[in-house]
Amino acid sequence: MPLPPLIEIVPLTPPVRAEVTVPGSKSITNRALILAALADGSTTLRGALWSEDTQVMTDCLRALGFTVDVQPDPAESCNRTITVDGLGGRLPRAGTAERPLELFVGNAGTAARFLAAMVCLGDGVYRLSGVPRMHERPQAALFAALRELGYRVDSPNDKLPAVIYGEGKRQKAKGKSACSVSVADSSQFASALLLAGGVGGWQVEITGANEDELPYVDMTRELVKVFPAKGGEFQIEPDASSGSYFWAAGTLELLENTKDASGQTGWSSRPAVQVKNWPRSGWQIDERFFTYFAGAQSLTPSFVKQVFALDAAAFAKKQAEDAQHGPELDVSRIRDLGDSIMTAIATAPLLVMKQANFTDLGRLRVQECERVVALRTELTKCGAKIIEEGDTLTVFPSALHGAEIETYDDHRMAMCFAVLGLKVHGIKLKHPACVKKTFPNFFQKLATPPPHGLGAEIRDAATGRKLAVEELFAD
Repeated sequence: MPLPPLIEIVPLTPPVRAEVTVPGSKSITNRALILAALADGSTTLRGALWSEDTQVMTDCLRALGFTVDVQPDPAESCNRTITVDGLGGRLPRAGTAERPLELFVGNAGTAARFLAAMVCLGDGVYRLSGVPRMHERPQAALFAALRELGYRVDSPNDKLPAVIYGEGKRQKAKGKSACSVSVADSSQFASALLLAGGVGGWQVEITGANEDELPYVDMTRELVKVFPAKGGEFQIEPDASSGSYFWAAGTLELLENTKDASGQTGWSSRPAVQVKNWPRSGWQIDERFFTYFAGAQSLTPSFVKQVFALDAAAFAKKQAEDAQHGPELDVSRIRDLGDSIMTAIATAPLLVMKQANFTDLGRLRVQECERVVALRTELTKCGAKIIEEGDTLTVFPSALHGAEIETYDDHRMAMCFAVLGLKVHGIKLKHPACVKKTFPNFFQKLATPPPHGLGAEIRDAATGRKLAVEELFAD
């Protein structure tokens, strides 16, 4: 049974004690699938995310002729054990100029960008297309880099759909082994070239950002270094962006609706929600999400160590850095957080004690929706004071109320505002099934009784009926 088109999140009744598992990292899973296909041997990926974005990637690899075996993961229902038979850089199937091999990437930016570079290694012609929103998302800098390498890319507007001619059609006289790529619109352009570049023999110069502003490119580089190039096994760690919703929910659960003598919000001292097997590799920038609370609230390092079971020293360092900025809190989408910055923005009206500036948000505008405008619009509906200026959103402490939230078919919009609904009465979400893109059992995690879920009540907003956990899977 599909999720209703409009659901209501009922605020939690404290106290809640939970240790929640989240599915595997989407970013790592789709990178690992590409590397497994290019490996010289069979590779088994454990803990791989199984969602719309990773299913799209798997379907495309199968369309390219790779053997991909998918088995359930008993530890997490939205993970899989995936075995890919790599062929040492050879793509077994291709199309012709008259009939290109069709690859449908949905709205998966990772699939659209990574496959565009990968098919250049093939001996034939490929056509990449997706949903209408994917056809609006940028590809120009990646296409320019591929053309610089000598590959033919046909696209009337440098977006999808595009027809790409592989190695066998490469302009040998003009083909080079080096290219430059701008990551101003998306760091996935550089990651795409780095993933396929080992087989292609490409040297990639990255422009448009400083080296310390490329956390997802750093992830790619590290994966390329440690991935078993001759086949073997590779463990995918949990998705830190997905984990941010539960850290935020736990922090809202700790929040008490009382003020001390100075007028500041008080905190309880009890642990609330933990995320099991929180990643610590340093590959995912969003594993830093808990440090955001250093500036959001006056918490002590020992408190963070007790409640979040995380590194108190790292938290104290973040507090010191924030203190240098004076009374305002500054969080950058480039330097501080990845996609979890949306979780921070959505919950900021309730968590911050001072003005919070969320900066460098330009890339959010060209993702699943125009996320900067979407966040401002929907938070304003809820009564938040929020200002958009350039690529910065400034959020102020606000008393919030319920509203009917437009999710814009964006999984992260749905999940961010669902978390808000755990504290604010009357939050209703349109088209909640969009979470299937990266976290199909998200609402089930909210509704499952503790200790494996939060025990939230989720209703069909049209009828007021409480939905059972088994009704909350997004497919």
